[in-house]
Amino acid sequence: MYLSYRLRALAAGAALMAGAALAQAQQALPNVVILATGGTIAGAGASAANSATYAAAKVPVDKLIAGLPELSKVATVRGEQVFQIASESFTNDNLLTLAKRVSALAKQADVDGIVVTHGTDTLEETAYFLNLTVHTAKPIVVVGSMRPGTALSADGALNLYDAVNVAASKDASGKGVLVTMNDEIQSGRDVAKAINIKTEAFKSQWGPLGMIVEGKSYWFRAPVKKHTMQSEFDIDQITTLPAVDIAYGYGNVPAAQYEAIGKGKAALVHAGTGNGSVADRAVPALQKLRSDGVQIIRSSRVNTGGFVLRNAEQPDDKYDWVVAHDLNPQKARILAMVALTKTRDTKELQRIFWEY
Repeated sequence: MYLSYRLRALAAGAALMAGAALAQAQQALPNVVILATGGTIAGAGASAANSATYAAAKVPVDKLIAGLPELSKVATVRGEQVFQIASESFTNDNLLTLAKRVSALAKQADVDGIVVTHGTDTLEETAYFLNLTVHTAKPIVVVGSMRPGTALSADGALNLYDAVNVAASKDASGKGVLVTMNDEIQSGRDVAKAINIKTEAFKSQWGPLGMIVEGKSYWFRAPVKKHTMQSEFDIDQITTLPAVDIAYGYGNVPAAQYEAIGKGKAALVHAGTGNGSVADRAVPALQKLRSDGVQIIRSSRVNTGGFVLRNAEQPDDKYDWVVAHDLNPQKARILAMVALTKTRDTKELQRIFWEY
């Protein structure tokens, strides 16, 4: 009888120790907040065969987290539903609201990393905006999916698992805002959506920063452009964004397009062919807009590797124009909006485009 009592006591003690060890392990896990904004990663199709036909922004963040019990071994995770929209409907106000929430969370001692779930259509724009305006060294990871969770071979669950792993990793600190898609870790500055129906949709002309394999990050390079902690822009000091639009260059493009789109704007991004080329008939329209105070920014519409050289194709110094460097038109628009909250000087704007 004594032996039986002794065995029960030992078992109870072991259970208590195991429970204490589990509680300590959970206490030691990093704290990651998932901010959900909608998109395909929260989408649902009518059947498992629907990978491209579906309704975006249907699944709430709590269900996304509950569907990934593996996250509990990576971090202590909680979610907030910031928006529930398809990302093509994102507005400047959405950008400001999201960035201010990310900034507020980053200041909290009990937050080690932040994940933002996002639709892929404008994911690259939001990632770059956060990269420019949120002052923190803590990992911020933006993630989406190309297929809804209801589809065969859905990619959202693994993408989100990878994102939480990166956000929970000390190795990701100080590398700016990151994007995890298709097992790759991309810079939020460089990455762009290159195709719309494949899981390897997001690419950078400079290559990924690293890879994620079974939850472990492997790094190969680091970003050199200014971002987050080094940025001269701070979301906590930005309340509105200037009006910046994009005009698309193509064969037979009418000059009237530039006049109509650029009128009254703070800046106009020209999505030019090749090296940001401008049709001869469009040059006077852009010159007129510049004389009216509209900043003109030459970018390239080249899908996977635009790079605009100053004073090549057009005499930018003479016309007082800015070139977008290697930024695509949509990212040039993001940087122009942010930069114009600080300066309207063309030389200063060009410096910012070189440095960011």
